[in-house]
Amino acid sequence: MKIRVLGSGAGGGFPQWNCSCPNCKAVRASTIKATTRNQSSIAVSSDGEHWVLFNASPDVRTQLENFPEIHPKNKIRGTGIEAIIMIDSQIDHATGLLILREGDPLTIYCTEMVRQDLTSGFPIFKILEHFCGVNDHPIPLNGDSFSIPNIDDLEFTALALKSKAPPYSPHRDDPHEGDNIGMVIRQISTGKTTFYALGLGVIEEHVEKAMAEADCVLVDGTFWTDDELASVGRPLLARKIGHIPLSGEEGMIEILDRLEKPRKILIHINNTNPILNEDSKERKILTQHGIEVSFDNMNIEL
Repeated sequence: MKIRVLGSGAGGGFPQWNCSCPNCKAVRASTIKATTRNQSSIAVSSDGEHWVLFNASPDVRTQLENFPEIHPKNKIRGTGIEAIIMIDSQIDHATGLLILREGDPLTIYCTEMVRQDLTSGFPIFKILEHFCGVNDHPIPLNGDSFSIPNIDDLEFTALALKSKAPPYSPHRDDPHEGDNIGMVIRQISTGKTTFYALGLGVIEEHVEKAMAEADCVLVDGTFWTDDELASVGRPLLARKIGHIPLSGEEGMIEILDRLEKPRKILIHINNTNPILNEDSKERKILTQHGIEVSFDNMNIEL
């Protein structure tokens, strides 16, 4: 299984265009050891030629230009992208669909809740009808796996997560199963699995079981503390907006410490998170716990 981290940052990327927090200010001035980051997305393949894109961030054009394996081959127009899996309908995970409008109809897999959001509160699917069009397919939430044509040797199983639907969702304050999902990606020939989830507000029993059984977990590392956004004047708590902070009691570090089998990698890192500074004490703590931090253009192979 081949995994390409197209973008490792949270919404707004790093540095965020309108932010002068210590991290953003320092990375612009090159006074800390840190790398810039696009907004989060990954691509997955079994053969290195046919790929599934997970989400489509606003930075998708840059991400794909930096990824030669997915460029058109032997014809004027084309792509290695066979399908796109939407794990939620957040603006920083869906806006890139508009950038992909120049090609053939987009093959998209999503839950019914995400499909409703992307045809109503944020009607990208309707907009795309006037350009390339969308062929959407439902993602089952009953534990059944599904396969994708031309993606040989991989199967996908969705897990419903407790997290927030986006602010424009008609059911923002009325959570439904399928607002957010994690995904178990399994290579049939080897049995190797990856668990992928960007928004983890609560670790339910079925989620922790999937994480414990995986060979690799690529999961939510958005915030270091629950009240981190207060440092930039936003009185929002991480857990309230659907992200378990890394530190503290029952934080993501404690949760990952309970897992013996998988390789542990964080993704979706917010611009305020001190782990972006590779020389920070927080980054050293992660290293002590055997936890990696993903970066743009990172290649993972199982």
